[in-house]
Amino acid sequence: MAAVSAAGIPPNATVYVKNLDERIKVDQLKHALDEIFSEYGTILEIVAKTNLKAKGQAFIVFDNIESATRAIEDINGFDLFEKPMVLDYAKTPSDATVQRERGGDELEAHKRRRLAEKERKQAHEALEAQKKLKRPAAAAEPARPAKTTKGAGLKPTTAATTAVVPDEYLPPNKILFLRELPDDATQEGLSAIFGRFEGFQEVRLVPGRKGIAFVEYEAEAGAISAKEATSGMPMGDQGKAIRVTYQRQ
Repeated sequence: MAAVSAAGIPPNATVYVKNLDERIKVDQLKHALDEIFSEYGTILEIVAKTNLKAKGQAFIVFDNIESATRAIEDINGFDLFEKPMVLDYAKTPSDATVQRERGGDELEAHKRRRLAEKERKQAHEALEAQKKLKRPAAAAEPARPAKTTKGAGLKPTTAATTAVVPDEYLPPNKILFLRELPDDATQEGLSAIFGRFEGFQEVRLVPGRKGIAFVEYEAEAGAISAKEATSGMPMGDQGKAIRVTYQRQ
């Protein structure tokens, strides 16, 4: 039986490969990886992307754990394009594996969980970046007592508490905030669009405020799917793109 990797990742059928030469074109890289890894079993897919964060990495999806384990044991440290590959099990199962073993419904849930985790990570990174920007400014200013509001029960305002995450990187929650809607947007029209997603509860317009609305779902999963599908959707006669973000908590 395959053992948990040194990084604490349980065995699975997907091999994570890093330290690849970033200058190699994706098609050429995939072909080379297929030549090497196909010796160890049936490959369902090879995933390699061109975006900056994913460069130098790839995922080899086998149809069983044993093939992945043998490949890791034999190929780890093997030179490809004059760079030693570093191998481990992938942290999560691939889409192809989930689809094959658990079916389409579980695949959609798997994708939503991955997207939610990605957005939480982006929110955390954005907040940390905001804090770093504020630190030099705070260090340059003379020390001042924190502002307080008498009787209001409000927390003191400090540089640490005023860091604000941009709307696009807010962590997921079950309520969406819609902006830049057409002036003639109606509750019925928005319900027809957002009611297609799992757990839809209601659309709330804001009295006296055109162009904004809130959409609530029973759980994060529905809101995540709706945001992914509708953000930037054109609406109205002019086809202006709407903004869809999570409600700020």
